[in-house]
Amino acid sequence: MTLDEIKKEWSIDCEIDDIELDKASLVVPRLHAKYSDLLSTKTLLLKQYTHRYNSLLKDKWMWYRGELDEERREKLGFKPDPFDGLKPPLKADMHYWFNADKDLQEMNAKIEYLKVTVDYLKECLQNVTWRHQTIKNTIEWRKFMAGT
Repeated sequence: MTLDEIKKEWSIDCEIDDIELDKASLVVPRLHAKYSDLLSTKTLLLKQYTHRYNSLLKDKWMWYRGELDEERREKLGFKPDPFDGLKPPLKADMHYWFNADKDLQEMNAKIEYLKVTVDYLKECLQNVTWRHQTIKNTIEWRKFMAGT
């Protein structure tokens, strides 16, 4: 489920029927289960992508240093010369190559996307957790306005 799909579902799920507050209160456990499940799934996916990134980074590091064996290099689809005939950079300048590496950028973009998704789901879950308080406050406000 993409972040946009989650946002769309949340825009529907976040609504509280202020006419039937009792039913809105009964929906809280279902919403909690739904968004807890999504959060745990996306958190595990984030960890999986982080591990993949670290493994790819190690392979790229070995490739740039010329230490990656040919069989592994071919399996990963890396070119024989990581610098395309240019002079290899100094160790202190390697971070420029890592930051500009397309494979690492793509993997990092996926990780950042998942981080945003996880943060969004945490906010949704926090809202669900305190939903009962919103319902209670609505009831109390109505009592106050009715003069009871």
